[in-house]
Amino acid sequence: MLLLSRRIGETIEIGEDIKITIAGIQGNQVRIGIDAPRDVPVHREEIAQRIRDEEQRST
Repeated sequence: MLLLSRRIGETIEIGEDIKITIAGIQGNQVRIGIDAPRDVPVHREEIAQRIRDEEQRST
C-alpha cells in the first residue's frame, strides 16, 4: 500500500485518466473527489463487495 500525504485541494493521479482530489478534512473524516472515466467502476469497498457477492450468487 502506498501512503501519501495531501492537503485540501491537492490531487493524486492514477495512470493517465484517474484523479483523486482532497476536497475537505473535518476531524477524522476526509472528503475526496474522484474523477475517472465512466467505464471505470468507483465504489466504496463494502459496496463493491456486495456487488461481487450478488454477482457470484446469480451464477
